[in-house]
Amino acid sequence: MRCLDAVHDQRRELAGDSEVLVLDNGSDDGSADAVRARGEEIELIALRERRGKALNDSELMERARGRYCLLLNEDSELLPGAAAALMSALERDGRAACAVAALRRPDGTPQASAWRFPSVTTALAAAIGLARPFSVQSTGTRVRQVDWGQSCALAVRREAAAAVGWMDPSFFVYSDEVDFQRRLADAGWHTLYVPAAVAIHHEQLSTGALPLARIVEHARGRDHYVRKHHGAAAAAAVRLLTAWAYAARSLAALVLAGHDAARYREDAIAALWPGRGEGLREAAERYNASQRSGGAAAAPDDVESWHPQAD
Repeated sequence: MRCLDAVHDQRRELAGDSEVLVLDNGSDDGSADAVRARGEEIELIALRERRGKALNDSELMERARGRYCLLLNEDSELLPGAAAALMSALERDGRAACAVAALRRPDGTPQASAWRFPSVTTALAAAIGLARPFSVQSTGTRVRQVDWGQSCALAVRREAAAAVGWMDPSFFVYSDEVDFQRRLADAGWHTLYVPAAVAIHHEQLSTGALPLARIVEHARGRDHYVRKHHGAAAAAAVRLLTAWAYAARSLAALVLAGHDAARYREDAIAALWPGRGEGLREAAERYNASQRSGGAAAAPDDVESWHPQAD
């Protein structure tokens, strides 16, 4: 609701027309009903079963009618002027396919939002403790080109997204936006970091339920990306280097306060063997199966689309 409150305020700041689409990914916590209860001009796409984020973001962009789409996670809260700053950056640069906001944690501290594309080189930098100075690109006070930006607050030129075939649904969640912006870059587009656009990121996706499944899915997304763009040998090297980096953190966490050694150990195991364990994809499939067994069967893409003008 805080995300939608901020969107409501942002729309009043924009000069042109805008629309709001909300995709509810088969939730069971009353979120869809809460959106309906707002009584606003919101198109609600209520899935009856849970799907991957790449597929859902693609559907939102395909349904959208504007020149630009602003992708937001439910845990993102735009600060005043953010949407206008992102749109302005895309307007000024005709080859910019995406523009990413600067992120802040709820306490106001900066959170990285743009990075170099993953590769053996970036994995090596992480393995020797240089991940942040080498890979993080969301720095400075001016608009700058970056490799990729986080999709929790990412403006997208719809024409460019359509030209590369939207997001790749083989990514369930994690690395989906990395692959998307890599394919855009290969097609001659680029991404901008826009520090004047600021969003609070509450990080529910990384701190919520199913932490081990999230670790596994994150490792799978990274491995899938490297295999797709760099090949099997590079993927093997990245797995080894990333596992080493997490193992070193796990050892350091034994003596450093405020660090979770067990969490880093799970990250290392998942990085080395991304095919093991249950990820978010399997968790969603298990949930969907339980819903089918408890009620009327529904196809994975069965949706209820609701708009207040049609109700």
